[in-house]
Amino acid sequence: MQGFGELEAALMELLWRRGRPTTVREALSELRWHRALAYTTVLTVVDNLFRKGRLSREREGRAFRYTPALTRDQYVAQAMHEVLVDSGDRVEALTHFVCRMTVDDAAALRVALGEYERRISGR
Repeated sequence: MQGFGELEAALMELLWRRGRPTTVREALSELRWHRALAYTTVLTVVDNLFRKGRLSREREGRAFRYTPALTRDQYVAQAMHEVLVDSGDRVEALTHFVCRMTVDDAAALRVALGEYERRISGR
């Protein structure tokens, strides 16, 4: 997942998949298959993601339960927008992007553009 380190990406994938607030201990137990991890390592990565604004948290007793601040789709859209903003020429970047699309991707883009145009025009 772009923008995340290996363990950050694994944690975000886990939290998106679970779809409910998760403690560090719960995350650790589900990530152990991935590799041997210390509780403090997972805690540090979760705290870093929280400080970066990628996670929100709510206190439960002495622990926190974490949830992604954005859905996976919102995160991907934000990342795509940031890359587009950083491009030197938006039209050129979008042209290269579109040229890599499948027919199904192009159809999905047409639907998304149609929905967006209807929303902004008030129809």
